[in-house]
Amino acid sequence: MTQRLRLGVNIDHVATIRNARGGVHPDPVRAAAMAAQAGADGITAHLREDRRHISDRDIERLTAEIELPLNLEMAATEEMLAIALRHRPHACCLVPEKREERTTEGGLDVAAHHRHLEPYIARLSEAGIRVSLFIEPSRVQLAVAKAMGAPVVELHTGAYCDAAPGAERDRHLGRILDAAAEAEALGLECHAGHGLAFDTVAPIAAIPTVAELNIGHFLVGEAIFGGLDSTIKRMRALMDKARADAVGARSA
Repeated sequence: MTQRLRLGVNIDHVATIRNARGGVHPDPVRAAAMAAQAGADGITAHLREDRRHISDRDIERLTAEIELPLNLEMAATEEMLAIALRHRPHACCLVPEKREERTTEGGLDVAAHHRHLEPYIARLSEAGIRVSLFIEPSRVQLAVAKAMGAPVVELHTGAYCDAAPGAERDRHLGRILDAAAEAEALGLECHAGHGLAFDTVAPIAAIPTVAELNIGHFLVGEAIFGGLDSTIKRMRALMDKARADAVGARSA
């Protein structure tokens, strides 16, 4: 059981706003520094093939200027592998990527693409980079992730967050609960993320075997109204309360 739940703050969409106009403002590296001060445990950034938000220069600056661990989200391509091996981030999360999508639309199908993924997992691991796989909450996907030697999985929470409150959302939450338990049984470190907001984070944060949540788009959007510092602090507080309540309930 994981007691302390880590928060990884994804700064991609600070770069999206910057790129809408060009220039250097707002600066995603400044956002990463603010996130660190507000209680983040790590920084996540997705360097996409089309460079629609985070840039190569952003990755250079994040590795040089930010002390928190960097989690580089990347597609399993030779270009991205070369970049990861050059910068040596703390972690790389392999994600699916399609040019036409607005954001990552679902988990990586590791069962279907294991032959392609295995060499990337091996080469990143050999370089001392922690590898995670962004997958759907599925026993099959978890079993293949384990067989390929990935030490970490990140469960896609998008369907849960998008579902209407009630039976449909509860069904998706049940899948995540089952997958988190299965990950622990397999000896995989379990993370979760995608679409989490103030009203959806608590049930995920309460799962005892989830070690880390990665949250970005909601935090950046909400920061427009309340400021990045206070938004991250509120998310951190909601996560901590949910985890503490869950630990207390199990102890009782």
